[in-house]
Amino acid sequence: MHVMSGTLAAGARHRRTPPPAPAQARFTLAVAAGKAAGVASRALGRGGGTSFPGALACRIDPHVLRKVAAVSNASTVVVTGSNGKTTTCRMLAALAQAGGLKITQNRTGSNLLQGVISAAVHGADLLGRMDAELLLLEVDEGTVRRVVRDMQPDVFMVTNIFRDQLDRFGELYSMARMLQVVVQSLPSSATVVLNADDPLVASLPDGSGSSAASTRTAARVVRYGIRDLGTGRKIPEHSADTIRCVRCQHALTYRAVHLSHLGDYSCPGCGTSRPALDVAVSAMRQSPDGGSDVTFDTPAGPLVLRVPLAGVHNVYNAAAAVACVSALTLPRPLEVAQARLAMAGVRPAFGRLEEIQAGSRLVTLAFVKNPTSYNTTLGEVLCRPGRKHVLAAHSNTVVDGEDFAWLWDVDIEALVPQLASLTVSGTRAEEVALRFKYAGADPSLVTVIPDRTAALQVALTQPQPGEALHIFAGYTPMRELRSVMQRRGWVSPSWEE
Repeated sequence: MHVMSGTLAAGARHRRTPPPAPAQARFTLAVAAGKAAGVASRALGRGGGTSFPGALACRIDPHVLRKVAAVSNASTVVVTGSNGKTTTCRMLAALAQAGGLKITQNRTGSNLLQGVISAAVHGADLLGRMDAELLLLEVDEGTVRRVVRDMQPDVFMVTNIFRDQLDRFGELYSMARMLQVVVQSLPSSATVVLNADDPLVASLPDGSGSSAASTRTAARVVRYGIRDLGTGRKIPEHSADTIRCVRCQHALTYRAVHLSHLGDYSCPGCGTSRPALDVAVSAMRQSPDGGSDVTFDTPAGPLVLRVPLAGVHNVYNAAAAVACVSALTLPRPLEVAQARLAMAGVRPAFGRLEEIQAGSRLVTLAFVKNPTSYNTTLGEVLCRPGRKHVLAAHSNTVVDGEDFAWLWDVDIEALVPQLASLTVSGTRAEEVALRFKYAGADPSLVTVIPDRTAALQVALTQPQPGEALHIFAGYTPMRELRSVMQRRGWVSPSWEE
């Protein structure tokens, strides 16, 4: 049985005329310098060449990304949204490769402009041409307008819109308006893949709720989501973000809520409801390995896959990947057996409940950045037996977000009864400790150590043999802590995974 074949042929982009000679020379220099910087970074152990090469190439030629897109025959997929980008891209890459596509991607999640350019430069030759047939890019929400403008992607995906780094992105409707502009700028030859279970994301093609004039996108739209399986809640979590109708602001009602505000919703005020699903999760059950056995209804028929990563959020990530691959024409038909093998081989991206053997101790490292990601991760950890030894590390850098008010919407109270020890670190260590205090944590269990290396050293002494240390960390502390573990030989560099 074949899985699916979509409408976009890999390699079908028309090759554009290369830039004139003077611009070509500058472009070639930028690509060459970026590629050399990547090789040097890896050779000197100064990083994986996931960011600096792009910054250097852009400094030499500010239009380097647009020029790579202009001369490349590779189809381009851009994935954005608040949560799930890195894992979704890994799942999509596995399925697309099983279907015969050669892929270039920013696999480590370096998704700001310099990371996107680094991936493009790495995959191109000195004339900007790509050997790969698919350029797969995870892109930060704040960067995506520039990337879409320059790359003109064949497929544009939005995973979800959650409250995230309000000081960078503004509130949810600001983010939705920005993404709406991107979606409505796409031509009829493009495909937009949207999470229909998110009311704001579902509204993007026609601009519902926007103050701008409502003009429907010319692009083809593919929607995915989870059907009412009788397992969801009827009321969104207290920390849910979008609980009112995008059109009329009446409170939404739900037949099923699967995660935060994601689910099968309708508005009793104006009649708006979740759109029809092109790719739907029609069955899911927990598998013995901690993942899920999931049935997807697709345009080509049902597809049963084992999603090896735990949690309903990873079922959403898998649905996004299946929906996206349905928008691509693969060099060879993707057999069901190949799809199953590809999905089963997906491993957690670094910092996504990553299990690490740290000497004689087991560590789970979790990247948490907003109420939804934190609560989802807490739910997975709390399902595990035993009391919990925790290292909570948060900082207020530009990339982490300076506003920590969201921490008060995290269900810390659910963790406190199972808390065996707590080490708090990062530039906002005292504020995090205060949050745990108000959640009812025993002060005798709490140690505040702002320095991340020292905090990790102390936290590792707390678990007894057979117990794990659970690390909940924002982006910068997560990278810092993982770098310490890398120097100690406990993990491989993120760019090698």
